[in-house]
Amino acid sequence: MPRYTSYPTAPHFHAGIGEGDYRNWLAAIDRDKPISLYLHIPFCKQLCWYCGCNTQVTNRSSALSDYVDALLGEMALVRHAIGHAARVSSIHFGGGTPNALSPRDLERILVALRRQFSIDAACEIAAEIDPRVLEGEWVDVAVANGLNRASLGVQDLDPRVQAAINRIQPFALTERAVERLRKAGVDSINLDLMYGLPHQTTETIARTIADVLPLRADRFALFGYAHVPWMKPAQKLIADASLPDAAERFTQQSVAAALIVEAGYVQIGLDHFASREDQLAVSSGDGRLHRNFQGYTTDEAEALVGLGASSIGRLDGGYIQNATRIPEWRDALAEGRLPVARGIAVSDDDRMRRTIIETLMCSFRVDLGEIAARFGLREGAFDTEIQNLRAFVDDGLVVLRDGRVSVTERGRPFVRSVCAVFDRYLDRSAGRHSRSI
Repeated sequence: MPRYTSYPTAPHFHAGIGEGDYRNWLAAIDRDKPISLYLHIPFCKQLCWYCGCNTQVTNRSSALSDYVDALLGEMALVRHAIGHAARVSSIHFGGGTPNALSPRDLERILVALRRQFSIDAACEIAAEIDPRVLEGEWVDVAVANGLNRASLGVQDLDPRVQAAINRIQPFALTERAVERLRKAGVDSINLDLMYGLPHQTTETIARTIADVLPLRADRFALFGYAHVPWMKPAQKLIADASLPDAAERFTQQSVAAALIVEAGYVQIGLDHFASREDQLAVSSGDGRLHRNFQGYTTDEAEALVGLGASSIGRLDGGYIQNATRIPEWRDALAEGRLPVARGIAVSDDDRMRRTIIETLMCSFRVDLGEIAARFGLREGAFDTEIQNLRAFVDDGLVVLRDGRVSVTERGRPFVRSVCAVFDRYLDRSAGRHSRSI
């Protein structure tokens, strides 16, 4: 089932979208509105077998420095295509392992960003961090250049689970990383947890949560492991027999969520949690929550520009994805070309359905009548979808009243399946997806 971090979702991107489309979409960016930037760092020191990210293992500093050289070139090309120094309200470093970069290479990127774009004074600058390879100098350079939010991978602290996913990370490493970041001045810290991992049980995840709660993270993310070995060969090293079945996955998710909420956090959407004073919780309560490729976010920028191999961007005209393989990405840049590999143009129908799906994912309810009026649709435009929701109503997962769709508390774990009712692409997909829980 798609995660619905975009609509249409990435499996429907195609090679018919090219550099010309991307240049036109970049040139159309409104200079009066802020944009977001996503920078993909596709390198890790060690491969975690569960990982679904586009990344590769290297311990050669020269490989990362060469990558940064090309990344700086891409920034310049994008800035030229936009035609002005676009305002930036959010910057996210993803991976891979952004803290695999040397402090010098990290500083080169951050300095170049300020040279090519107009970075808002209140810009959120976030990075995904692997506590196992976090060094003090890296933290100092990052914070000196504006890093104010960090997301640390934890997954599960049980030694057997860690061995099964090839990620040995004792609690002390996570604790030290959190302390180091807070001491340096990082305002917001998120911890990533997972369920559905090999040999994981409700007991192991409960112990993990009990261990990490005293760290007083501002946010938690609780993701289900997606076992897709036909897409990610490293996952073939995880034995199918070691994975929990659907009922156990559901129990793990339910228990973990309940423990985090009992500790005083507010559940945000499907899989995020935040302290009550955190901006994510405030935005959720105000109806201003959004969802993008990084999950739930307070970022209100309409345009997201992706930089780096395999990165995805969202613009008014549609979505684009850069070449996934680093050599192809680098070759395009060396030739002065934006390294577009595929994408999809969005229609008014796509925008309308994206609005419905994002609203459901963020607030678990949507007024179809209001959506129809906003997009100039005829009365009864959603009759087919409403009929297809009847099964969810019968199961107590959805309430339908006068065109308003509300996902019940019981139905929230299945919200992706509810969203799929509005997905016109899903039935035409030839691909396979991970299960919804």
